[in-house]
Amino acid sequence: MGQHIETQCCIVGGGPAGMVLALLLARMGVDVVVLEKHGDFLRDFRGDTIHPSTLEIMYELGILDEFLKRPHQEVREASAQIGQDTIPVLDCSHLPTRCKFIALMPQWHFLDFISEQAEKYPGFHLKMQAEVTDLIQDNNQVQGVNAKTPEGPLEVRAKLIVGADGRRSVVRERAGLEVIQIGAPMDVLWMRINRNPTDPKQSLGRIDRGKMMIMINREEYWQCAFIIAKGAADEIRQKGIEAFQNSILEIAPFLGERVKELRDWNDVSLLTVAVDRLKHWAKPGLLCIGDAAHAMSPIGGVGINLAIQDAVATANLLGAILLQRTPTQEELQMVQRRRTFPTEVTQRFQVFVQNNVIRRVLASDKPMRAPWFMKLFGRLPFLRRIPARMLGVGVRPEHVQTPAKDFPE
Repeated sequence: MGQHIETQCCIVGGGPAGMVLALLLARMGVDVVVLEKHGDFLRDFRGDTIHPSTLEIMYELGILDEFLKRPHQEVREASAQIGQDTIPVLDCSHLPTRCKFIALMPQWHFLDFISEQAEKYPGFHLKMQAEVTDLIQDNNQVQGVNAKTPEGPLEVRAKLIVGADGRRSVVRERAGLEVIQIGAPMDVLWMRINRNPTDPKQSLGRIDRGKMMIMINREEYWQCAFIIAKGAADEIRQKGIEAFQNSILEIAPFLGERVKELRDWNDVSLLTVAVDRLKHWAKPGLLCIGDAAHAMSPIGGVGINLAIQDAVATANLLGAILLQRTPTQEELQMVQRRRTFPTEVTQRFQVFVQNNVIRRVLASDKPMRAPWFMKLFGRLPFLRRIPARMLGVGVRPEHVQTPAKDFPE
């Protein structure tokens, strides 16, 4: 006999969208179960830029000060190196938020923190190593999920199932939701390389001779994202790890002998980039949010923050309803109507950058110079506020509108 759970909301996926939604709902008094297929949150090379819009949500929840006690780096300004030109492109000092910086924190630390906050509420239940395999449906109404756990099969039935299980969502696949493929011309090779105190400061990117690499300052090491053409990973691997080391040195020569820390391809992780979105985010009894509803490009590192915005909107629109009854299909669709505009605007911006910057860079092997309009960022400081606003706050940011229930001590 398997386990059986009855709850008000079952969230599939313990990523940023799922965990923040669980915290918000449990804070209201909703009984919520989160099913996470892994045994912990410790997975490297995940989105870990906590933008000012997300920090604002932490403030609205009254947990910002505690959050900022966790190890993190703060990015207030950033630049891009194009060929020999270093261009300042980001200035967060004028953002209309409490925190005028982007916090860099490994995603597992962020998720551990959100989990600790959610555990303060009696309605929060997190089950690790619970891999959802199918939906329970009756007459096109989703009523629950089936999962496998180390203890055996698990059945969870709920008023609402939320698919927050990422771009390879089992939930959206089993629900048969139509995916609109937008596409991306690149993939990303992730790696870490030790950092010296004398290394250059934080930069948004290094671009030259058909190569592009993002380097995130982790104090003790660089987290590096080497951009490659879509599907080129096998060809690069066939050339050998030394050839790849040399490619890195061509764009970041200051790394020197440290590139040999990449001993073999086990030290390099491939992220297959996808940009897509669901035509319909919901069906009766089911709602998808975050990457399960709209996979984002890594451009700007905005995916985690857009997912969290989805979670806040979902709690604002559906939290009070879940305390009383099952949301109707029309009520579930309110989330998509609320979040479609910021999703589409962000994806259009990412596609523009993909097609007009990244695709052209990867197709050229000539020395590069910063285009004239990029040089204006160096001459006109107010222009740096534009990408800061777009990345740091985004389009139509959400705010916590749900009340906190008073629980007895």
